[in-house]
Amino acid sequence: MKNYIWGLFAVILFTGSGCKKFLDVNKNPNNPEDVQESLILSPVEVAISDFISAGNAPIITQNYVQAIAANQPNPNIGNYQLFNIDLDGDWFNVYVTCLNNLRILSNKGEKDSSYNYAGIAKILSAYTLGTATDLWGDIPYSKGFTGIDNLTPAYDKQEDIYKTIQSLLSAGIADIAKNSIIVPGTDDFFYEGDMSKWTKLAYVLKARYFMHLSKVQGSVAADSVLEALNNGMESNDDDFAFKYKGTSGAENPWFTTFGQVTTYVMNATFVDWLKDRNDPRLSKIVKPADSTGLYTGRTIGTPTGILHDYSYPTAFYAGASADNYLVNYSEALFLKAEATLMKSGATSAQPFYQEGIISHMQKLSVTQANINTYLTTRGTLTTGNALQLIMEEKNVADFLNAENFVDWRRTGFPTLTKVDGAISEIPRRLLYPQSEILTNEQPQQTAKLTDRIWWDVQ
Repeated sequence: MKNYIWGLFAVILFTGSGCKKFLDVNKNPNNPEDVQESLILSPVEVAISDFISAGNAPIITQNYVQAIAANQPNPNIGNYQLFNIDLDGDWFNVYVTCLNNLRILSNKGEKDSSYNYAGIAKILSAYTLGTATDLWGDIPYSKGFTGIDNLTPAYDKQEDIYKTIQSLLSAGIADIAKNSIIVPGTDDFFYEGDMSKWTKLAYVLKARYFMHLSKVQGSVAADSVLEALNNGMESNDDDFAFKYKGTSGAENPWFTTFGQVTTYVMNATFVDWLKDRNDPRLSKIVKPADSTGLYTGRTIGTPTGILHDYSYPTAFYAGASADNYLVNYSEALFLKAEATLMKSGATSAQPFYQEGIISHMQKLSVTQANINTYLTTRGTLTTGNALQLIMEEKNVADFLNAENFVDWRRTGFPTLTKVDGAISEIPRRLLYPQSEILTNEQPQQTAKLTDRIWWDVQ
């Protein structure tokens, strides 16, 4: 599937190049200047799942939150060694592969009155832009797509980027509400043209990005979160997940990440959290080590071992045909629990907190008896423990999701300590890519891994 998809992308990129022929007779029929919306949507959805959600930068964040670990000696990404050049591909995928083509799709959808395509493009743009700004802080957007008219666009402040994200989501919702008769089908790999689910996703994304501002807006953010969630996801069936076929070239990217060439295995920190809490999801998320049958994660900084001595994720998350969960219903419930905690206290947040746990366990086919036992052992939310418990459970439900890196920076939970042999404190952002520094020098590019982005105030 992916070879076909990237072939389409070659067409799309040429479409956006704006090159003109001197004579019409020289137009190449194999290089069309315009393509239909469905031929843009499919490849960009693959790219968003493969690169924005599960690519190099998200893998780096999973090292930082100690969910995964490379079976390699220090120094490596796991003990916070990172170079600007390591992010070149991620920046390209955000801007060239995704945002540029999404802008083309949105403009074309509006021009052709294909408002469902335009709405999807805006929602996916908000997701991509939000992911990027949470990694880098200030980034180009408002002046970033003018082509040769401005090859060195200044960066927008992150505060303005967040306003843009909400505007894109509102506009996407409004486009879908126009009820265009042109509806995506199998070219929409996420929802197969179910526009009600796209609208629910947009509202959950609104809630997600409102909550990101909890450190700068406090209870105002909570009000916005709760209002948005009134129109958000209603069950696990609404999950924003990419379904992979599992055939050659169509594997879940996490399947490739945990291939033996990469040496990535489970991190001891995450595995031990599940073990210490007697969490019934342990066997659903983590495979026992082949050589011992034990659940064993790797501790960064210890001598390297044999790969078969470590645990890997189960096929549910990292199988070749596993779904890749970008946004899920459980996250929506934990957002509701956290916002309710901020507004009304621990007792009011308790039912949403428990519903978040239940929804995730049901997705993993945990028995009702084990669910009940676990809920009992986790106890009741109090003023002193509520935020910690909510974020610990959200961290499990969002396994392998870069949102966990955001949540740790926002709340300090789950509790992390820097790894053995760390060359700095735990990073709080990514470095700007070398390619951007060389071609579009900006003052923000001096940022270090430990510097805080705008919403991550102390």
